[in-house]
Amino acid sequence: EYGDPRSESTAMGPLVRGGDAVRVEQWIHQAVADGGRLVTGGGREGAFVEPTLLADIDPAQQFSCDELFGPAAGVTPVETIDEAIDLSNRTRYGLSAAIFTENIGNAMRFAREVDSGNLHINFGTQWRTDLMPYGGVKDSGHGKEGPRYAVEEMTETKMVVLHL
Repeated sequence: EYGDPRSESTAMGPLVRGGDAVRVEQWIHQAVADGGRLVTGGGREGAFVEPTLLADIDPAQQFSCDELFGPAAGVTPVETIDEAIDLSNRTRYGLSAAIFTENIGNAMRFAREVDSGNLHINFGTQWRTDLMPYGGVKDSGHGKEGPRYAVEEMTETKMVVLHL
């Protein structure tokens, strides 16, 4: 269910600004117009955009190449791990990447070779706990955030030696 983010029954709230919801909706419609297949979702009401899944997305489309910052994702099946790594590294962004596979060797190779600040294996990129370092590479930013990094950022280290 989506709705008021203060309600415990809400799984997803609105986008921060209505204009962002319009932009997300436009990207979804453009991806479909360019040959993508709408699997589910795609609707918008005010600042709410339905969780949306698209398939058959051309990796060169804006929907695949730019950061959407909305509840929509495209699925791109690949035949080989080489193709998956190449496709993942082709973007100028690097906040988060995910691979779904039963092959642990492929998963570990993907983790080593994909240029991304966060990498998930067999789970979506939205999962995170506050104790995990979080941040991107390339045009997705630099550095990490999280409690340890916040404390380090706001701490002035001083060494004091007392000889008795």
